[in-house]
Amino acid sequence: MSAPFVPRVGGILSADIAVPEHEREARFYSRVLSTGENPLWREDLMNNRGLPVIGLGPRSSEYENLPLQWMPHIQVADVAASVERTLELGGIELMHGKDDDGESQWAVLLDPNGAAFGIIPVVSGDAIPPTEGESSDAAAPVGGISWLDLTVSDASATCDFYQEVVGWSALDVEMEDGGERYADYNMLGEDGNPAAGVRHARGVNLGLPPIWILHLPVGDLSE
Repeated sequence: MSAPFVPRVGGILSADIAVPEHEREARFYSRVLSTGENPLWREDLMNNRGLPVIGLGPRSSEYENLPLQWMPHIQVADVAASVERTLELGGIELMHGKDDDGESQWAVLLDPNGAAFGIIPVVSGDAIPPTEGESSDAAAPVGGISWLDLTVSDASATCDFYQEVVGWSALDVEMEDGGERYADYNMLGEDGNPAAGVRHARGVNLGLPPIWILHLPVGDLSE
């Protein structure tokens, strides 16, 4: 994935989940993610720049219909148009936030596989705090979501869905299973940089649930 916090169609800024056992889950993630001598995550689940990258909220009545999945927040060109296209393609609208003028501000959706995701407008560059003193080296710790994967039975149809709804383009990734070759997909943002992966539920990915799986960098993987 390219650098996080970049304004672009198809870019991933953050992810969230609402859980019934909030204190327990907050303890779990703060201990798992805050490892190593220079952890990428603070105990409040922000990253080491103090930016909110993953949101862990209590499961209030407002969120009781949301699935227990981490939901990535994906930037789109037009929230209302993306919601409409989702419904046309067999997806489901779970929540839809609008301003006082009825303009769409954000939405939480389910794709036809049942994978939840949020959509937001492309953020303003002014809304992203500067990173003074931070190395510009692409390999430097950034405390962001390093990758997203969705594993489903029909990756081709799912790839088409997200191209229509989000505005991603797709790049074939050659795979092999039992001597048979097939393609998974890297989904690219409008700048041509990878944003996520859509995989067939076969080979090394067999048995994974059909939800968006976050890949989060940590200071010490063994720890």
